[in-house]
Amino acid sequence: MSLLVTLAERIEQERGGPAFPLLDVRGLKKHFVSSSVFKWKQRSVLRAVDGVDFKLEAGKTLGLVGESGCGKTTTGRMLLRLEEPTDGAIMIDGQDIQQLGGKQLKLYRRRVQMIFQDPYMSLDPRLSIRDSVSEPMDVQGVGTRKDRRDRVSWLLERVGLSAEMGSRLPSQLSGGQRQRVGVARALALNPSIIVADEPTSALDVSVRAQVINLLKDIQTDMNLSYVFISHDLSTVRHISDDIAVMYLGKIVERGKAEDLFDHPMHPYTQALLSAVPVPDPVKEAQREVHLLEGELPSPSNPPSGCRFRTRCPLAIEQCAAEEPLLSVRDDGRYVACHRV
Repeated sequence: MSLLVTLAERIEQERGGPAFPLLDVRGLKKHFVSSSVFKWKQRSVLRAVDGVDFKLEAGKTLGLVGESGCGKTTTGRMLLRLEEPTDGAIMIDGQDIQQLGGKQLKLYRRRVQMIFQDPYMSLDPRLSIRDSVSEPMDVQGVGTRKDRRDRVSWLLERVGLSAEMGSRLPSQLSGGQRQRVGVARALALNPSIIVADEPTSALDVSVRAQVINLLKDIQTDMNLSYVFISHDLSTVRHISDDIAVMYLGKIVERGKAEDLFDHPMHPYTQALLSAVPVPDPVKEAQREVHLLEGELPSPSNPPSGCRFRTRCPLAIEQCAAEEPLLSVRDDGRYVACHRV
């Protein structure tokens, strides 16, 4: 255990509360540089994530939303160091995980686990369900073989599957059952944080609600924290405490879920929410719809100033000349817009 974490625990005991947020992301960037066999061809830089800041408290859920290609999944993968950041810091309990290596990094990965988007591709088709759930414990050397088998049985039952299903192969399960196996595997090491990368997008609508309710129940029982990545705004509103809206590698608005849905401030957030259908036909006919024009710009060549200005109905000259900073408002919400 590092000196920094030890100090954090001591401060927490003295103050009666945590000294640091569980997860603190500062200025996170991930740039991919293209390569070419032709020396004359200029190398381009794809700015997948270009300066992201957010915090996550213990037992809470942060929803990360935005269009496809905005950098949500890349951000989630960096939290597990499946992708190495180009710049910025990822702090957990006040410690920068970039400084971890060897055994410390292995122990860190007990604390942060991931539920992948595709339940069909995330499981090894040659391994039984029991072996797939047990694999993280095998790698980390947790408990005896009997302990691991008992925990696998408990985990399968906890996610709504019978222990007898442990002997089956992934091909013998439905999509919803496979995703439950993915949840069980993520829980195997008793983590503090789970990064859920669109865990319901590949499932039928009727199954999505079951998986979301399962995640909420498990969060309450185990005091888990989630980073929930999705483009399904209805799902995000149901599960999230706070929401960060991403556009072209940057967060343009961040705040409490209820505030953001009831009173969206950034034009991009307003456009996203106006695309969500309302079940009441009267309200649906009365509400204002904000349609976006144009295509999402390339992250290899983003617009100058505000990246949303090429599709924004409120854009002015200042938007092209000066990039808006993510600034805190009086109500505690963060917005990056010159016109707000």
